[in-house]
Amino acid sequence: MIINKIKGIYNSLTKREKKVADYIIERAPDVIHYSITELANWSEVSETTVYRVIKKLGFTGYQEFKILLAKELSEPPLDTSKKEDLFSHFHNKICNSLNIIYQNLNKELLNKIAERILKSKKLIFFAVGRSFPVALDSSLKFAALGLPTAAYSDPHMQVIVGANLNEEDTVISISHSGYIRDVFKSTQIAKDAGAHTIAITSGVDSPLSLVADEVVYTTPSDPSENEFTHDRIGEMYIIELLYNLVVSKKFNDEHFDKLKNVIKPKKF
Repeated sequence: MIINKIKGIYNSLTKREKKVADYIIERAPDVIHYSITELANWSEVSETTVYRVIKKLGFTGYQEFKILLAKELSEPPLDTSKKEDLFSHFHNKICNSLNIIYQNLNKELLNKIAERILKSKKLIFFAVGRSFPVALDSSLKFAALGLPTAAYSDPHMQVIVGANLNEEDTVISISHSGYIRDVFKSTQIAKDAGAHTIAITSGVDSPLSLVADEVVYTTPSDPSENEFTHDRIGEMYIIELLYNLVVSKKFNDEHFDKLKNVIKPKKF
């Protein structure tokens, strides 16, 4: 998923490297026919800049990059023969986003994290801004399983809580970009205190992804999109997977029947 990877590392690129990334994203079918010199000329950068981008994408050379890009482009695209209205546009966008995440899932890692959650003395969620509703919903889900969990959005509370954690505790930090300074700092403090730290982010090689012990990646947004229109579907999807993995490992119908009886008097 080269195009997806480029979007994931986009914020970590230099200004000139972003020119190469933009060109590949916008004109990938042309790029597979270019030499490295031609791509550098069309991107208006040096060959060295192109090579740095190729290395950051994890390739040993330009030829390997072109072969795999051509293979990716040969896969059948989504049907866009019909003009999309607003409803179909977002439906297709969300379905495509979830498909990309699923195709790249590290199932072994998710199972490992689920086991870690079950063994944790405390399960803490850190997030700010528009990612915090995802963190709050996450803590409510795991609280319903009887796990000791909480979510914090205030950066001061995050560092206070983080500094008092230990190796028996787990912190899950949620940031779509991975470049939010407060979440990065709070995660670092929790890690330094001994807690096991997990990042859920789309930002490949972002500060948050580099500081966390383990990283679960979601779908990066297109660089041309406004950051305030980015959805949080990917982060919610990962949490749903983790929650259901935890449920499958320990909990049964008896537990949920008990919860249902507790909630019943609160309903009309």
